[in-house]
Amino acid sequence: MRGHASFCAAAVAVAAAAGLKLNLPARSQPASRSKRSGPEYDRCPESIDVQDPWIIRALERPEPTTVDDCVYLVVRKGERATVESMAVEEEGLRVFQSVKIKIGEAKNIPPYPGPNRMRDCYCTVNLDQEEVFRTKIIEKSLCPFYGEDFYCEIPRSFRHLSFYIFDRDVFRRDSSIGKVAVKKEDLQKYHGKDTWFQLQPVSADSEVQGKVHLELRLSEVITDSGVINHKLATRVLECQGLPIVNGQCDPYAAVSLLGPSRSEAKKTRVKRKTNNPQFDEVFYFEVTRPLSYTKRQFDVEEEDVDKLALRVDLWNASNLKFGDEFLGGVRVPLRVLGQAGVHDAWYFLQPRENGGKSVKVEELGSLRLNIVYTEDHVFPSEHYTPLRDLLLQSANVAPVSASPAHTLGEVCREKQEAAIPLVRLFLHYGKIVPFISTIAHAEVNRTQDPNTIFRGNSLTSKCIDETMKLAGMHYLQVTLKPIVDEICTDHKSCEIDPVKLKESENLETNRENLRQYVDRIFNVITTSGVRCPTVMCDIFFSLRESAATRFQVDQDVRYTAVSSFIFLRFFAPAILSPNLFHLRPHHPDPATSRTLTLISKTIQTLGSLAKSKSANFKESYMAAFYDYFNEQKYSDAVKNFLDLISTSGKWDQRSIETPIMLKEGFMIKRAQGRNRFGIKNFKKRWFRLTNHEFTYHKTKGESALCSIPIENILAVERLEEESFKMKNMFQVIQPERALYIQANNCVEARDWIDILTKVSQCNRKRLSTYHPSAYLNGHWLCCKLSADTASGCTPCTGGLPANIQLDVDGDRETERIYSLFSTYMTKLIKMQEACGSKSVYDGPEQEEYSSFVIDDPQETYKTLKLIVSAVQTLEQQHTKYKRDKFKKTKIGSQEHPIGDKSFQCYIRQQSESSTYSI
Repeated sequence: MRGHASFCAAAVAVAAAAGLKLNLPARSQPASRSKRSGPEYDRCPESIDVQDPWIIRALERPEPTTVDDCVYLVVRKGERATVESMAVEEEGLRVFQSVKIKIGEAKNIPPYPGPNRMRDCYCTVNLDQEEVFRTKIIEKSLCPFYGEDFYCEIPRSFRHLSFYIFDRDVFRRDSSIGKVAVKKEDLQKYHGKDTWFQLQPVSADSEVQGKVHLELRLSEVITDSGVINHKLATRVLECQGLPIVNGQCDPYAAVSLLGPSRSEAKKTRVKRKTNNPQFDEVFYFEVTRPLSYTKRQFDVEEEDVDKLALRVDLWNASNLKFGDEFLGGVRVPLRVLGQAGVHDAWYFLQPRENGGKSVKVEELGSLRLNIVYTEDHVFPSEHYTPLRDLLLQSANVAPVSASPAHTLGEVCREKQEAAIPLVRLFLHYGKIVPFISTIAHAEVNRTQDPNTIFRGNSLTSKCIDETMKLAGMHYLQVTLKPIVDEICTDHKSCEIDPVKLKESENLETNRENLRQYVDRIFNVITTSGVRCPTVMCDIFFSLRESAATRFQVDQDVRYTAVSSFIFLRFFAPAILSPNLFHLRPHHPDPATSRTLTLISKTIQTLGSLAKSKSANFKESYMAAFYDYFNEQKYSDAVKNFLDLISTSGKWDQRSIETPIMLKEGFMIKRAQGRNRFGIKNFKKRWFRLTNHEFTYHKTKGESALCSIPIENILAVERLEEESFKMKNMFQVIQPERALYIQANNCVEARDWIDILTKVSQCNRKRLSTYHPSAYLNGHWLCCKLSADTASGCTPCTGGLPANIQLDVDGDRETERIYSLFSTYMTKLIKMQEACGSKSVYDGPEQEEYSSFVIDDPQETYKTLKLIVSAVQTLEQQHTKYKRDKFKKTKIGSQEHPIGDKSFQCYIRQQSESSTYSI
């Protein structure tokens, strides 16, 4: 390579020809080599083509100040015109992703190669390489049963949903046994189905994620001697979303030209502490030998170019003795340059070819999963007005069986499908009580036996269940969490079945342990009536009145109508499976689960007010144990509690004196008053949030190092990554300063922000604006204001309701209801046919229509026509959006990098879209 002088002379000549003055500094020192062998950074070209349009455009840029800027002038093709066209969504459209996973069990895990062949296994859930959930450890098993559920909103794009099985190692790093990686576009294949997946081998060379932006240009270059060469200029601009390896990411790129007799390899500088590095470095590779000086056109033989390819590998510069870690790579054949000789595109990083060892798949075992992935495309609110207004009038339609909401329950395969979005929509608009009251009254009137009231899986039952989960979750936490935590921690033996009793256990001692637990839980439930949410009280009042009016002879029906929900469907299931109700992070161990099962059975029977309670138990040992509770005081306590929670409008939620733990876990905090960077600035601490305060501790169980009262939390917002070059950071803003915290992953960061925001939502002094970046070196990085007390420059993300559990997006729920109606359109058509059949045929009901509840065929038919019209309108808007998106989408753009299979999947979907008409 010719030196700095040749380059500077050529650059000055170009500038002079254009009438510009170009001041060039002294040559900068080359960067040090990384651990892997390779050439020094190729910073300067051998020569410059004065006709090159990159140079001509570059001269329009401001005067350069470094050699790096000079190089940038030479290699830049011009402004990146594709940036502005990368937005593929219509203005105002919001895309929500969520996933609900049931991790069942693994089987046939390979044994440990030692005398103790058992393993201590756990399973992780990963978005690409980012772990977002971890199950408990199942000890000493090759077929571990997990039985855990996980739900999260996905706050970013991803390519794979992965599951890893690890074997815990006390002395070394836990070892991976195998993985299941499901591509995003394949998630719909397994939607809602229990599926056994074969575990695949885990190789460091295959664990890749992220994307890279490259610019390639094939051009002819004039050397100092006047000879023309053909050179490939390769510009590595940036990467996004690289994996974090062992808690750090210090990436660099290695660029090489592959082909016959080619071995050139060049590297970028290492970018420290970032997984979104900005490289913006250019490398030159000789493609053809010099031709005659007078030949000015491209003379590159096609077969030679086809044999060449550019290889870009991303590495993590590790300080460990094992060498640098492979992060991913791309192979770009030079034929993509085409006639123009120019290529600018984003690429998804791919695994290294033949990087993994050969492992027989069947030797690794399998994992049972149930995955439900949902992607909602939500339009601006006005698009949903016709369907939303139609649904919200359901309580006023007579009969209610002809209402749109009831119709949705009739056509859905499972009532739960309809209940979830309906309840959230009605809660959001404050119409849940009249809606449930109306459908409950209709169901009570259809019930013949008071002993079976609300015992089926009807739309009413599912809607009340969902309402209690949303509105009553905080109430449940306050009431049950402390005692459930104690049961799971103490591990007292409570087995009362003589057959299952261990030799070392005493039956009477176990009975006493169980009786004490039941007594304590019964007392906390029956004394919690004043904290029952108002919306639940109003619904219970409606149920009580409807049941008492329908069955006037039965004096207990007013109690059983309410107890069938509050005990049978709320408290008893929460005790039985505390992890499903967020009372515990994981499914309890088998012994604790057995204890909770026995408690749940007893509480359920106590709340049922059955006349012959002992007869409710099939097991003789449970009937004998229940004799402890055959006292009138228990029945009186249940009735008083039911009377209290079914009295409408009298009991609002009150302030709770006892601190209730809402969330806790390890995170990293930044010390206050420090400089921007430093090892001591960031420390791992145990954070704990209660309804009274937000604290952090050196470790779990120790006294608090810092306590922030809830009333002092003025806002909780994300912190821009550029502040400290760290991902997943957020800030808790107080009157005097902000506390900067880094969560372990994106899902955990979102969870902490959500719950901190909700618990502090009622604070009177909450901010309306905030600074999205940190205050460092005497100014705010976002707005550059120097005063640390300056008002925020960005509006706070607000509008969340004060009630912790009622954060509902009405438009998103309406979109989900539209999707259900669209999915079950054939059933809507059949229901219309059933209305016609009932109107003209007065004989026995045809079998194919018997599954529908149609009390008024004419009214139901009118409703169905309105539903179909609203659904068709929304479907046309979705189709238009897809077409517009298809037109704007560019393969190789930032949103659709080359290698993204989801784009091909999207193209296939265009041809499958259809519009229904009746």
